[in-house]
Amino acid sequence: MDQARSTISKIFNGEPHSYTRFNLTQNMEGDNSQVEMKLSSDMDEEVGVNGVGDHLNHNSHRKPYVAEKLGRTPKNLCLVAATLLLIFIIGYLIGYMVHRKKESSPVCAASFLPYEHVVDHETGAAPLMNWDDVKMLLTKKFTASKLDSALSDFSKVDHRAGSPGDEALGNMVLQRFKEYGLKTWNDEHFVKVQDPPASGFNRLVYKNQSEERLKGFLSYSGRGSVTGAVLYSRYGEESDLRVLRDKGITMNRRVMLVRAGKISFAEKVANAAQMNASAVLIYSDSSIGDDTDLYGHVHLGSGDPYTPGFPSFNHTQFPPVQSSGLPKILAQTITKGIAMKILKELEGPSLPDGWEGFHRLGDEKDTVTVEVNNVLTEKKINNVFGVIKGFVDSDRYVVIGAQRDAWGPGFAASTVGTSVLVELARSISDMVENDGFKPRRSIVFASWSAGEYGSVGATEWLEGYLSSLGMKAFSYINLDGIVTGRNGFKVAASPLMHSLIENALKEVKNKDGSLYKQFVKSSWESDVLEPMKLENAAYPFLAFTGIPSLSFRFTANNPDYQYFGTMLDTRDKLNTATSSQVALLAETAGRFAGHIVLRLVHDHLLQMDLKKYDTFIRTRVAKINGKVKSVQAMQPQLFPEALTVKWLIMASGSYSRASSSLAADILNSDLEDIEMCRIINDRIMTVERNFLSPYISPRDSPFRHILLGSGSHTLKALSDHLDALKMDHPEADANLFRNQFALATWTIQGCANSLAGDIWSLDNEI
Repeated sequence: MDQARSTISKIFNGEPHSYTRFNLTQNMEGDNSQVEMKLSSDMDEEVGVNGVGDHLNHNSHRKPYVAEKLGRTPKNLCLVAATLLLIFIIGYLIGYMVHRKKESSPVCAASFLPYEHVVDHETGAAPLMNWDDVKMLLTKKFTASKLDSALSDFSKVDHRAGSPGDEALGNMVLQRFKEYGLKTWNDEHFVKVQDPPASGFNRLVYKNQSEERLKGFLSYSGRGSVTGAVLYSRYGEESDLRVLRDKGITMNRRVMLVRAGKISFAEKVANAAQMNASAVLIYSDSSIGDDTDLYGHVHLGSGDPYTPGFPSFNHTQFPPVQSSGLPKILAQTITKGIAMKILKELEGPSLPDGWEGFHRLGDEKDTVTVEVNNVLTEKKINNVFGVIKGFVDSDRYVVIGAQRDAWGPGFAASTVGTSVLVELARSISDMVENDGFKPRRSIVFASWSAGEYGSVGATEWLEGYLSSLGMKAFSYINLDGIVTGRNGFKVAASPLMHSLIENALKEVKNKDGSLYKQFVKSSWESDVLEPMKLENAAYPFLAFTGIPSLSFRFTANNPDYQYFGTMLDTRDKLNTATSSQVALLAETAGRFAGHIVLRLVHDHLLQMDLKKYDTFIRTRVAKINGKVKSVQAMQPQLFPEALTVKWLIMASGSYSRASSSLAADILNSDLEDIEMCRIINDRIMTVERNFLSPYISPRDSPFRHILLGSGSHTLKALSDHLDALKMDHPEADANLFRNQFALATWTIQGCANSLAGDIWSLDNEI
């Protein structure tokens, strides 16, 4: 263009010129197209002298010819003026069209509208496929027939963590990922677990009767031998033990006999330890058979408890520390047959009202000796990964995973999830390779080992890459135990994902209609949502790492699937529980998971509903406020200096305003601005992570989420502490409560500050 301006300037200045010819060469993304402009008083004469061929050869080395000079004649001036006017009109039209295109571009807020109103808009970086086409492709490629084949391929009788069977399955998953064109890798960990004694046994003797040699076991139990009086404690929940305490029954040094269910094995043992029990015996009262052994673990946490907060990479040496969640008392499973013999002979007080069982709780004469000889061993485990890279924000990713190991066959526990994981990888990879689908963000497929020992493989991975994952992984989808029945559907998830889940329920359909139509009778939140439990493999992603997570399952109404943690978790048992519809249910479950994954990588903005946490926080703050007033009225001496909830309420308000501010930023943003959408997505991703209390050590209390975690730092713990203060419980501490209260307040305020974005946008009223 400089050459063009120079030429035109010379014409206007009347410099002697015979003929001017120049090239405009543009190079945009490798395009070497050239444009030739010619200024001449007599075009016909030029053609006649030189021929057409000379004009097309831009790189010709022939000496240019000389035409007659151009002067300031009216004809020449008119020609120049017409040329300039043409250039101006073309430039104006280009500018007008660009401006109109920018005005008509959909704003980022479109991603927060109900899905039926979202307008898919193509960008140069990653053209968006219409969402209906994406759903159709997934439905076409992810089929029950393909799943049925995968279920057969991945069914193994023995694949306990670290065993040859587990390693063989891991290699099979890795090979499938490679065949489907995924970039693959694996992480190797050396973890410590407890297994039954190789050359001995755990045993039980009741009232000097014959010795029972026990096959089932609970990993991470205390070791040794104790003798104590049996006390039937129902499910071993805190509420059950309070009932016993209120009846004046001593629990000190007793051997608690509890039923499986309601809460995890680890929580049962921790509750008993709080009451100074000496041991816990756990049995199943379901119809699994009198001689069926139970397997599990009793670590109140996740990951390798001998490297708490640290990854178990390559024999890495750490100080000799243990997780605070390791029990010091003995814990052992017994068969239903052994439990029934003991229950029938118990004496002592009668059962509390509403308790199921026999007639008596047990007294001091009902003694039992429990001996646990578990052996601590080190095992090498492998997590296997494959990734489909995104086309815009490839360094941001959703993780979808399933455990690969099991105590026995583990068909419902691991085989179904692993098969769905591999088939989703195949289907989505095929959509990318052959159908033109371009995910904006990456999808990581993960096959975990040592899930049965407490999500060990997944947690070690989280610990190993904690700082990176917290900033780049925006969601985790768990595929463990997704089919256990056919009459119900349950979801446990971060509140950020609730709107995404609701829409997925409405869009995912099978022969009976949408999941929403089938399983929502009144309110989807009351009919479908359930709390995420400690033993859920998605829980450490949410409460330890601060990654919005989701877990779901098809369930039976009553009873639920009974064979987890046994050697009876087989395909035949699951077929019986689902009326032989395992493959069809797994197909629907896989499409539900795939729908959520694809929605998270398809849209310009992450489908996260920030206002859900606003309601969540306000509800709990209001509850705490009411309890504070009640304590001040009943126990005024506890707080000689007035305790105010003002600052907690203000922090809650700060979060509300920050979330509203982000919503406003979204409305004023443009989907065409890739960097702006990335900035907004990063702000959304900080929300869950910033609910992790920065004042708590991950080693002492790994689940630091103040709203969904566990420990004294949570809002639930604050509420419970107020109940203890109100009842003047001896373990209640007003000064400790003040400290917990202040730290929770500042955690919420910190989340609000992070959500607000720039430092000058912070809400500093507090």
